Amino acid sequence: MHFYFFIRRNLSLLAAAFLLVPSSLLHAAKDYSKETARTAPQWVRDGIVYEIFPRNFSATGDFNGITEKLDDLRDLGVSILWLMPIHPNGREKSKGTFGSPYAVRDFFAIDPNYGTKEDFKKLIAQSHQRGIKVIIDMVANHTAWDSVMMKTPEFYTTDATGKIISPVADWFDVAQLNYQNPKLRNYMIGMLKYWVQEFDLDGFRCDVAHMMPVDFWEEARAALTAVKPDILLLAEASEPALLVKAFDMDYAWPFHSTLNHVLLDGAPASDFKKTWNESRARFPKGSLHLRISDNHDEARAVARFGIKGALAASVLMFTLDGVPLLYNGMEVGDATESGAPALFEKLPVYWEPKERPPLRKIYRELADMRKKHPAFRNDRVIWLENSDEANLVTLMRLDEQDEFVIVINFSNRPLVGKVQVMNSGGFRQILSEKEQPGFPLFSLNGFEYRIYHRRVK
Repeated sequence: MHFYFFIRRNLSLLAAAFLLVPSSLLHAAKDYSKETARTAPQWVRDGIVYEIFPRNFSATGDFNGITEKLDDLRDLGVSILWLMPIHPNGREKSKGTFGSPYAVRDFFAIDPNYGTKEDFKKLIAQSHQRGIKVIIDMVANHTAWDSVMMKTPEFYTTDATGKIISPVADWFDVAQLNYQNPKLRNYMIGMLKYWVQEFDLDGFRCDVAHMMPVDFWEEARAALTAVKPDILLLAEASEPALLVKAFDMDYAWPFHSTLNHVLLDGAPASDFKKTWNESRARFPKGSLHLRISDNHDEARAVARFGIKGALAASVLMFTLDGVPLLYNGMEVGDATESGAPALFEKLPVYWEPKERPPLRKIYRELADMRKKHPAFRNDRVIWLENSDEANLVTLMRLDEQDEFVIVINFSNRPLVGKVQVMNSGGFRQILSEKEQPGFPLFSLNGFEYRIYHRRVK
């Protein structure tokens, strides 16, 4: 669940949302581009995140079903597992058959449908043995209406009549917490520390982090760092203030919106460069963003963009700066419904869909390329001019050792083009069985891509 998702689909929610005046809006006028972002741990910058919806990831829909697939995930190149909420969800005012995992009944408990504490500890220990970090979703902005925290009503936000309210009208299944209450802050920080201390978790993905006070997250960061210095805090937000002291990484939501505009609305591919530059001008230096083309909040990428379009989008996510995300069966091209209302039902991943390209192999190669070449894990991106800016994305990733040119056709039509590269000699095509001669000239089928490599020294 995220704020942008509902706003994009229901503009009528804007009025209700702005009534809340999230604290992050108070920072909106400040220029953060002259500040420096918090330095993320190297394992985060080097990472590939895999988001798991435990209910739907396996046939059993539990922790053990995830543990059984850890070898497959490691071989895919995954280094960070993000588990969607693992807590019991509420039944009062719940949505759908199973209710939303983002309507949490008890932050200190584990959903018994997922297993026991021992099962969860086993999953984390087995992941760590394979070099995989584990983070969980933390829905700290609100709770279910039948939450154990309702015993302390002063933990919640109320209207003028004293009635507890939802954060947004459409989120009628949850109740808004009140971070003006110091006792609530202490409760929530103690809860976050519990999961790290008890289970050796590596961090949290923090739901709608921009709807909560920045200073709460800064306070939580200090407390968590004292427990585990290299812990990851990932903000489901696009708010510069959050990356200065509190969070290591946020969502590249503006870039994701541009992805939809280009592939669904016919916007020019040159908008990618425009959005990227706007983000650089808005965020602190060194900001790290999660690059997403698929996630649990909306229809699967293969459903929105088609298989080839979804792959083109993934190649861009894997070759840009930031950290790429894979979601729940994405590596096989699963098209099982996601987002609302599928979020509230049990719709397991279909692991053997028909007529798919070798997506697992492609993702593994992209992951290996990122792991082998630090040029893909720094923040140096050069957008290159090309002969068809409306349809082509051309960019360079580089460091002192290597230079890579990425060319992606974001149209469904074949095209012949040229990329402008100073001193174009020495580039060789990689990740393709059939090398196409003539660089910087190329021909691409619809949604096809090329990656070229040159060793500098």
